[in-house]
Amino acid sequence: MSRRVPAAYAGRNSTSSAPGRTGPRPRLRFRTAAAGTIVAAAVLGGATTAPAGAAPPVPSDRAQAPYGPGHGGDPALQRALAELVGAPGGPPGAIAVLTRDGVRRVYRAGTAEVGTGRPPRPEDHMRVASVAKAFSGAVALGLVDRKALHLDDTIGRVLPRLPAAWHAVTLRQLLQHTSGLPDFSKSKAFQDIVRADPRHHFDSRRLLDFVADRPLAFPPGSRYAYSNSDNIAVALMAERVTGRPYESLLKQLVYRPLDLTGTSLPQDYRLPRPFLHGYFTAPGEPPEDVSEAVSASGAWASGGIVSTPADLSRFIGGYAGPELLTPATRRAQQDFLPGGASEPAGPGANAAGLGLFRYTTRCGTVLGHTGNTPGYTQFAAATRDGRRTVTVSVTSQVTQDPALLARLRATEEQFVCALLGEEDWGFRP
Repeated sequence: MSRRVPAAYAGRNSTSSAPGRTGPRPRLRFRTAAAGTIVAAAVLGGATTAPAGAAPPVPSDRAQAPYGPGHGGDPALQRALAELVGAPGGPPGAIAVLTRDGVRRVYRAGTAEVGTGRPPRPEDHMRVASVAKAFSGAVALGLVDRKALHLDDTIGRVLPRLPAAWHAVTLRQLLQHTSGLPDFSKSKAFQDIVRADPRHHFDSRRLLDFVADRPLAFPPGSRYAYSNSDNIAVALMAERVTGRPYESLLKQLVYRPLDLTGTSLPQDYRLPRPFLHGYFTAPGEPPEDVSEAVSASGAWASGGIVSTPADLSRFIGGYAGPELLTPATRRAQQDFLPGGASEPAGPGANAAGLGLFRYTTRCGTVLGHTGNTPGYTQFAAATRDGRRTVTVSVTSQVTQDPALLARLRATEEQFVCALLGEEDWGFRP
C-alpha cells in the first residue's frame, strides 16, 4: 500500500445489520446510580466506583455450570469462576476460555440471561468495551507495516483540522496513552447527553469536538494517562491516510486475516443474537438488563466493538502473537512503559505498550487488554508466541465495587497461571 494522505473523510457512517428489539427506550434505574455518574463515565470503560453495599439475593440460575467443550478441565478454575459469580454483587454470568496449541477449554458459571438458566457459550455475542482499543491498535500498526502510517506521524500532519494545540502528538503516543489528549468521555457535555439518552446516536467521527477547546493535559510523551480520545484519533488517522472507513479497515486488516466471524462495530445499541446479557446490580434489587441500553456510537474505536469469547480468543492470540504484524512493528508494539495500566487494571503488574498491555503475574507474563462498560467486564491475553490465550468475560461492570474487582483480578491471575502451567492438555502435533 502506498503512503498517501487523501482528502478529509466526509462523514460516512456504518450501521449495524444485527437484528434487535425495537420500541420505547427502557426505564433504567442504573442511570441514577452513584450520583448519576455511572453510565456517562462508564460508556467507554472508565473505572467509576459506586459505594459498596449488601448484595441482592443470588438467583438460583447462578449455580455452578459444568465446563463446556474443554476436556479434563481443572475443578479449581471452575470453582473460582463460580465463586466470582456467587460473590456479593457478583455478575449473573461468567465465561473463561483457555486455548493452548489449538486445544480449547471453556469454563462457565451462572447464566447468559437471568431467568432462563441458559449457560454462557463461546459463540455468544458481547460488548468487549476497551478491548476495542487493541483492535484499533491492530489497524494502525497494520498500516504502519504497509507504510501508510509511521509511528512518528503527528496529528498536525495527518489531521490538521484538529486543534493546533494537539498537533505535536504522534501516533505512537496515542497508542501508548502518553499523548495528553483530554478525554472526551469525561466532558460534561458528553456526559449530559448520555445521561439524558443512553441510546443517543453520536457522530463517531466528531467525538473529539467535545474537548476541542481544551489544551493538552501535559506535554506529549511526558507521562502516562489513559484517555478514550486517543483511540478515536487513531481511527481518524487510519481513515485519513487510506480514504476508507474505519469499519472497512477492521474487516480488511483484522477480521478476515484472523477469521473473526462474530465480530463487528455497530453504530446503535443492538446486539447480534445470541448474546450474553449484561446487567447492572444494586444492593437489594434484582439485576437489571442493560445489554442494549447504551449506543455504541459514543464509544466507536475506543470501546464499541461487539465480539464473542471464541473470536476474542482468536483475536488476542493473533494480535499479541506474530500473526498480524512484522517483527519490527511488534518490537515497537511491545516497548512497554512500566506502571501504565489498562482500565480496569489487569492481573499482576501492568505496563503499557502500543495498543497492548503487559501483565506480569506470579506465574509469568502475558500480553493483552481489559475493558469495562455497563453490563460487561473483559480480560483477554496471550503469550508472546500467540499459541496460548485466555479470556475472562463477566456480565456486569465489576469496577463499581473495589472488592469485587480485586476478586476478579485474582481470578484472572488464576486462569493465567493455568494457561502458563505445564499440565498436558492431551494435544499431539
